Amino acid sequence: MSLLPLADLRGALPATAVRSPSAVRLARGALTLLPLLVIGAWAALDWRSVSEGAARLASADPWWLLAGAFFICLGWVAAACVRQGALPERLPPVLLFASQFAAGAANQVLPAGIGAHAVTLRFLQGQGIPLARATASLALYSLVKPIAKTAVLLVFLVAFPELLRIGDLVPGGSASLLAAGSVAGVLATAALLLTAVRPLRRHALALVRTALTDARLLHTRPSRVLALWGGAAATPLLQASVIASVGASLGLPLSWAQVALAYLVASTAVAAVPAPGAIGPVDAALVFTLAAFGTSMSLATATVVSYRVLTVGVPLLPGALVLSALVHRKVL
Repeated sequence: MSLLPLADLRGALPATAVRSPSAVRLARGALTLLPLLVIGAWAALDWRSVSEGAARLASADPWWLLAGAFFICLGWVAAACVRQGALPERLPPVLLFASQFAAGAANQVLPAGIGAHAVTLRFLQGQGIPLARATASLALYSLVKPIAKTAVLLVFLVAFPELLRIGDLVPGGSASLLAAGSVAGVLATAALLLTAVRPLRRHALALVRTALTDARLLHTRPSRVLALWGGAAATPLLQASVIASVGASLGLPLSWAQVALAYLVASTAVAAVPAPGAIGPVDAALVFTLAAFGTSMSLATATVVSYRVLTVGVPLLPGALVLSALVHRKVL
Protein backbone atom coordinates (compact mmCIF):
# COMPACT_ATOMS: atom_id res chain seq x y z
CA MET A 1 0.00 0.00 0.00
CA SER A 2 1.61 3.25 -1.13
CA LEU A 3 1.84 6.29 1.07
CA LEU A 4 -0.06 9.39 0.04
CA PRO A 5 1.97 12.51 -0.74
CA LEU A 6 1.97 15.07 2.02
CA ALA A 7 -0.26 17.47 0.06
CA ASP A 8 -2.80 14.70 -0.64
CA LEU A 9 -2.69 13.56 2.98
CA ARG A 10 -3.29 17.11 4.17
CA GLY A 11 -6.22 17.43 1.81
CA ALA A 12 -7.65 14.08 2.92
CA LEU A 13 -7.67 15.07 6.59
CA PRO A 14 -10.58 16.99 8.05
CA ALA A 15 -10.06 20.74 8.09
CA THR A 16 -10.22 20.80 11.89
CA ALA A 17 -7.26 18.40 12.05
CA VAL A 18 -5.06 20.84 10.16
CA ARG A 19 -6.35 24.11 11.49
CA SER A 20 -9.46 25.19 13.31
CA PRO A 21 -10.38 28.81 12.55
CA SER A 22 -13.33 28.56 14.92
CA ALA A 23 -11.02 27.59 17.79
CA VAL A 24 -8.72 30.51 16.98
CA ARG A 25 -11.66 32.92 16.87
CA LEU A 26 -12.99 31.49 20.13
CA ALA A 27 -9.63 31.93 21.86
CA ARG A 28 -9.24 35.50 20.59
CA GLY A 29 -12.81 36.29 21.61
CA ALA A 30 -12.11 34.97 25.10
CA LEU A 31 -8.98 37.13 25.32
CA THR A 32 -10.99 40.11 24.15
CA LEU A 33 -13.58 39.65 26.89
CA LEU A 34 -11.10 38.68 29.62
CA PRO A 35 -10.10 42.28 30.56
CA LEU A 36 -13.77 43.26 30.97
CA LEU A 37 -14.47 40.21 33.15
CA VAL A 38 -11.46 40.95 35.35
CA ILE A 39 -12.49 44.59 35.72
CA GLY A 40 -16.01 43.51 36.70
CA ALA A 41 -14.66 41.13 39.34
CA TRP A 42 -12.37 43.85 40.72
CA ALA A 43 -15.22 46.36 40.94
CA ALA A 44 -17.46 43.81 42.69
CA LEU A 45 -14.81 42.97 45.28
CA ASP A 46 -13.81 46.58 45.99
CA TRP A 47 -17.16 48.29 45.38
CA ARG A 48 -17.24 50.02 48.77
CA SER A 49 -13.99 51.92 48.19
CA VAL A 50 -15.05 52.84 44.67
CA SER A 51 -18.43 54.16 45.79
CA GLU A 52 -16.98 56.12 48.72
CA GLY A 53 -14.32 57.69 46.52
CA ALA A 54 -16.86 58.53 43.83
CA ALA A 55 -19.10 60.20 46.42
CA ARG A 56 -16.19 62.36 47.60
CA LEU A 57 -15.27 63.29 44.05
CA ALA A 58 -18.87 64.32 43.37
CA SER A 59 -18.56 67.06 46.00
CA ALA A 60 -15.04 68.16 44.99
CA ASP A 61 -14.03 71.23 42.97
CA PRO A 62 -14.48 70.12 39.31
CA TRP A 63 -11.79 72.44 37.95
CA TRP A 64 -9.12 70.92 40.16
CA LEU A 65 -10.35 67.46 39.17
CA LEU A 66 -10.03 68.47 35.51
CA ALA A 67 -6.45 69.52 36.21
CA GLY A 68 -5.85 66.14 37.81
CA ALA A 69 -7.25 64.37 34.73
CA PHE A 70 -4.90 66.44 32.56
CA PHE A 71 -1.89 65.28 34.59
CA ILE A 72 -3.09 61.67 34.35
CA CYS A 73 -3.10 61.94 30.55
CA LEU A 74 0.40 63.41 30.64
CA GLY A 75 1.42 60.43 32.76
CA TRP A 76 0.45 58.04 29.96
CA VAL A 77 2.45 60.19 27.52
CA ALA A 78 5.45 59.98 29.86
CA ALA A 79 5.10 56.19 30.10
CA ALA A 80 5.05 55.97 26.30
CA CYS A 81 8.17 58.14 26.13
CA VAL A 82 10.05 55.86 28.53
CA ARG A 83 8.99 52.78 26.55
CA GLN A 84 10.21 54.41 23.32
CA GLY A 85 13.42 55.53 24.97
CA ALA A 86 14.21 51.94 25.95
CA LEU A 87 14.30 50.78 22.30
CA PRO A 88 16.43 51.93 19.34
CA GLU A 89 13.62 51.22 16.85
CA ARG A 90 10.93 53.84 16.30
CA LEU A 91 7.49 52.68 17.42
CA PRO A 92 4.18 54.03 16.03
CA PRO A 93 3.25 56.84 18.48
CA VAL A 94 -0.53 56.38 18.45
CA LEU A 95 -0.40 52.62 18.99
CA LEU A 96 2.31 53.04 21.61
CA PHE A 97 0.15 55.50 23.55
CA ALA A 98 -2.88 53.21 23.21
CA SER A 99 -0.87 50.25 24.47
CA GLN A 100 0.22 52.21 27.56
CA PHE A 101 -3.35 53.32 28.22
CA ALA A 102 -4.43 49.67 28.01
CA ALA A 103 -1.44 48.57 30.08
CA GLY A 104 -2.64 50.84 32.87
CA ALA A 105 -5.82 48.78 33.14
CA ALA A 106 -3.92 45.47 33.10
CA ASN A 107 -1.51 46.79 35.73
CA GLN A 108 -4.28 47.25 38.30
CA VAL A 109 -5.10 43.53 38.54
CA LEU A 110 -1.58 42.04 38.63
CA PRO A 111 1.21 42.88 41.12
CA ALA A 112 4.62 44.46 40.52
CA GLY A 113 3.80 45.86 37.08
CA ILE A 114 3.37 42.39 35.53
CA GLY A 115 0.17 43.37 33.73
CA ALA A 116 1.69 46.45 32.08
CA HIS A 117 4.85 44.56 31.13
CA ALA A 118 2.84 41.69 29.61
CA VAL A 119 0.78 44.07 27.47
CA THR A 120 3.90 45.98 26.39
CA LEU A 121 5.77 42.77 25.58
CA ARG A 122 2.96 41.59 23.32
CA PHE A 123 2.83 45.03 21.67
CA LEU A 124 6.58 45.06 20.99
CA GLN A 125 6.49 41.56 19.54
CA GLY A 126 3.60 42.62 17.33
CA GLN A 127 5.81 45.45 16.03
CA GLY A 128 8.47 42.94 15.00
CA ILE A 129 10.82 43.36 17.98
CA PRO A 130 12.51 40.02 18.84
CA LEU A 131 11.59 38.53 22.20
CA ALA A 132 15.08 38.91 23.68
CA ARG A 133 15.32 42.59 22.77
CA ALA A 134 11.75 43.31 23.86
CA THR A 135 12.45 41.68 27.23
CA ALA A 136 15.69 43.64 27.54
CA SER A 137 13.79 46.89 26.96
CA LEU A 138 11.38 45.97 29.77
CA ALA A 139 14.33 45.31 32.07
CA LEU A 140 15.87 48.68 31.18
CA TYR A 141 12.51 50.40 31.74
CA SER A 142 12.17 48.73 35.16
CA LEU A 143 15.71 49.75 36.13
CA VAL A 144 15.54 53.37 34.98
CA LYS A 145 12.25 54.28 36.71
CA PRO A 146 13.35 53.71 40.35
CA ILE A 147 16.75 55.31 39.67
CA ALA A 148 15.06 58.40 38.23
CA LYS A 149 12.54 58.55 41.09
CA THR A 150 15.33 58.35 43.68
CA ALA A 151 17.21 61.13 41.87
CA VAL A 152 14.08 63.31 41.88
CA LEU A 153 13.62 62.62 45.60
CA LEU A 154 17.22 63.67 46.33
CA VAL A 155 16.73 66.87 44.33
CA PHE A 156 13.61 67.62 46.39
CA LEU A 157 15.45 67.06 49.65
CA VAL A 158 18.17 69.47 48.55
CA ALA A 159 15.81 72.06 47.06
CA PHE A 160 13.31 72.05 49.97
CA PRO A 161 15.28 71.32 53.14
CA GLU A 162 12.67 73.12 55.24
CA LEU A 163 10.13 70.41 54.32
CA LEU A 164 12.28 67.57 55.57
CA ARG A 165 10.98 65.87 58.70
CA ILE A 166 13.00 62.74 58.56
CA GLY A 167 11.78 61.47 61.91
CA ASP A 168 8.15 61.81 60.86
CA LEU A 169 8.45 60.64 57.26
CA VAL A 170 10.59 57.52 57.66
CA PRO A 171 8.25 54.49 57.80
CA GLY A 172 7.89 52.55 61.00
CA GLY A 173 9.72 49.37 61.85
CA SER A 174 7.10 46.98 60.48
CA ALA A 175 6.90 48.76 57.11
CA SER A 176 10.68 48.89 56.82
CA LEU A 177 11.00 45.22 57.71
CA LEU A 178 8.30 44.30 55.17
CA ALA A 179 10.05 46.21 52.39
CA ALA A 180 13.47 44.79 53.31
CA GLY A 181 12.03 41.29 53.54
CA SER A 182 10.40 41.60 50.11
CA VAL A 183 13.66 42.76 48.51
CA ALA A 184 15.66 40.01 50.22
CA GLY A 185 13.10 37.38 49.21
CA VAL A 186 13.12 38.43 45.55
CA LEU A 187 16.92 38.52 45.40
CA ALA A 188 17.27 35.16 47.16
CA THR A 189 14.70 33.50 44.89
CA ALA A 190 16.38 34.88 41.76
CA ALA A 191 19.83 33.76 42.94
CA LEU A 192 18.54 30.27 43.75
CA LEU A 193 16.84 29.87 40.37
CA LEU A 194 19.86 31.12 38.44
CA THR A 195 22.14 28.77 40.37
CA ALA A 196 19.98 25.67 40.13
CA VAL A 197 18.47 25.99 36.62
CA ARG A 198 21.17 26.04 33.94
CA PRO A 199 18.88 26.88 30.94
CA LEU A 200 17.46 29.81 32.91
CA ARG A 201 20.97 31.01 33.70
CA ARG A 202 21.91 30.81 30.03
CA HIS A 203 18.87 32.83 28.96
CA ALA A 204 19.46 35.36 31.77
CA LEU A 205 23.06 35.93 30.65
CA ALA A 206 21.88 36.38 27.04
CA LEU A 207 19.28 38.87 28.24
CA VAL A 208 21.91 40.84 30.18
CA ARG A 209 24.21 40.97 27.14
CA THR A 210 21.37 42.17 24.92
CA ALA A 211 20.29 44.77 27.49
CA LEU A 212 23.83 46.12 27.87
CA THR A 213 24.29 46.33 24.09
CA ASP A 214 21.00 48.19 23.62
CA ALA A 215 21.68 50.47 26.60
CA ARG A 216 25.05 51.52 25.15
CA LEU A 217 23.44 52.17 21.76
CA LEU A 218 20.54 54.14 23.24
CA HIS A 219 22.82 56.39 25.26
CA THR A 220 24.59 57.50 22.09
CA ARG A 221 21.30 58.97 20.82
CA PRO A 222 20.21 62.18 22.62
CA SER A 223 16.55 61.76 21.65
CA ARG A 224 16.39 58.32 23.28
CA VAL A 225 18.22 59.55 26.39
CA LEU A 226 15.74 62.42 26.76
CA ALA A 227 12.74 60.13 26.27
CA LEU A 228 14.07 57.47 28.64
CA TRP A 229 15.36 59.54 31.54
CA GLY A 230 13.16 62.59 31.04
CA GLY A 231 10.00 60.49 30.93
CA ALA A 232 11.09 58.46 33.96
CA ALA A 233 11.81 61.62 35.97
CA ALA A 234 8.54 63.26 34.91
CA THR A 235 6.38 60.26 35.89
CA PRO A 236 6.53 60.68 39.70
CA LEU A 237 6.15 64.45 39.40
CA LEU A 238 3.01 63.99 37.30
CA GLN A 239 1.60 61.50 39.81
CA ALA A 240 2.32 63.97 42.59
CA SER A 241 0.56 66.68 40.58
CA VAL A 242 -2.52 64.46 40.32
CA ILE A 243 -2.54 63.98 44.11
CA ALA A 244 -2.02 67.70 44.69
CA SER A 245 -4.90 68.54 42.32
CA VAL A 246 -7.24 66.06 44.01
CA GLY A 247 -6.19 67.34 47.42
CA ALA A 248 -6.81 70.94 46.37
CA SER A 249 -10.29 69.96 45.15
CA LEU A 250 -11.03 68.62 48.65
CA GLY A 251 -9.38 71.50 50.55
CA LEU A 252 -6.08 69.83 51.45
CA PRO A 253 -3.98 72.55 53.17
CA LEU A 254 -0.62 71.47 51.71
CA SER A 255 1.54 72.97 48.97
CA TRP A 256 2.47 71.11 45.81
CA ALA A 257 6.04 70.66 47.08
CA GLN A 258 4.79 69.07 50.31
CA VAL A 259 2.47 66.69 48.44
CA ALA A 260 5.19 65.80 45.93
CA LEU A 261 7.71 65.06 48.69
CA ALA A 262 5.11 62.99 50.55
CA TYR A 263 4.42 60.93 47.42
CA LEU A 264 8.10 60.47 46.60
CA VAL A 265 8.91 59.30 50.13
CA ALA A 266 5.87 57.01 50.36
CA SER A 267 6.28 55.37 46.95
CA THR A 268 10.05 54.95 47.36
CA ALA A 269 9.73 53.46 50.84
CA VAL A 270 7.28 50.71 49.88
CA ALA A 271 8.14 50.20 46.20
CA ALA A 272 9.48 46.72 46.97
CA VAL A 273 6.15 45.48 48.34
CA PRO A 274 4.35 43.64 45.50
CA ALA A 275 0.73 44.73 45.07
CA PRO A 276 -1.56 45.32 42.08
CA GLY A 277 -0.67 48.75 40.76
CA ALA A 278 1.07 49.37 44.12
CA ILE A 279 -2.40 49.83 45.61
CA GLY A 280 -2.40 49.18 49.35
CA PRO A 281 1.16 49.70 50.58
CA VAL A 282 1.67 53.01 48.75
CA ASP A 283 -1.80 54.22 49.81
CA ALA A 284 -1.13 53.55 53.49
CA ALA A 285 2.32 55.16 53.34
CA LEU A 286 0.94 58.16 51.45
CA VAL A 287 -1.79 58.77 54.05
CA PHE A 288 0.88 58.54 56.75
CA THR A 289 3.23 61.02 55.04
CA LEU A 290 0.46 63.50 54.22
CA ALA A 291 -0.62 63.43 57.86
CA ALA A 292 3.01 63.94 58.91
CA PHE A 293 2.97 67.29 57.09
CA GLY A 294 0.14 68.50 59.31
CA THR A 295 -3.14 67.62 57.60
CA SER A 296 -5.81 65.62 59.37
CA MET A 297 -5.85 61.85 58.96
CA SER A 298 -9.41 61.92 57.62
CA LEU A 299 -8.60 64.49 54.93
CA ALA A 300 -5.42 62.64 53.99
CA THR A 301 -7.41 59.42 53.65
CA ALA A 302 -10.10 61.13 51.59
CA THR A 303 -7.44 62.58 49.29
CA VAL A 304 -5.76 59.21 48.71
CA VAL A 305 -9.04 57.36 48.17
CA SER A 306 -10.24 60.00 45.71
CA TYR A 307 -6.87 59.96 43.96
CA ARG A 308 -7.14 56.20 43.49
CA VAL A 309 -10.68 56.47 42.13
CA LEU A 310 -9.58 59.13 39.65
CA THR A 311 -6.43 57.28 38.52
CA VAL A 312 -7.71 53.69 38.73
CA GLY A 313 -11.50 53.57 38.82
CA VAL A 314 -12.31 56.17 36.15
CA PRO A 315 -9.83 55.00 33.43
CA LEU A 316 -10.28 51.31 34.22
CA LEU A 317 -13.26 50.56 31.96
CA PRO A 318 -11.99 52.67 29.01
CA GLY A 319 -8.57 51.07 29.43
CA ALA A 320 -10.12 47.60 29.40
CA LEU A 321 -12.09 48.48 26.25
CA VAL A 322 -8.92 49.71 24.52
CA LEU A 323 -7.12 46.54 25.64
CA SER A 324 -9.91 44.41 24.19
CA ALA A 325 -9.86 46.41 20.95
CA LEU A 326 -6.08 45.97 20.58
CA VAL A 327 -6.43 42.24 21.12
CA HIS A 328 -9.31 42.08 18.62
CA ARG A 329 -7.28 43.97 16.00
CA LYS A 330 -4.27 41.69 16.65
CA VAL A 331 -2.07 44.56 17.80
CA LEU A 332 -1.54 42.52 20.99
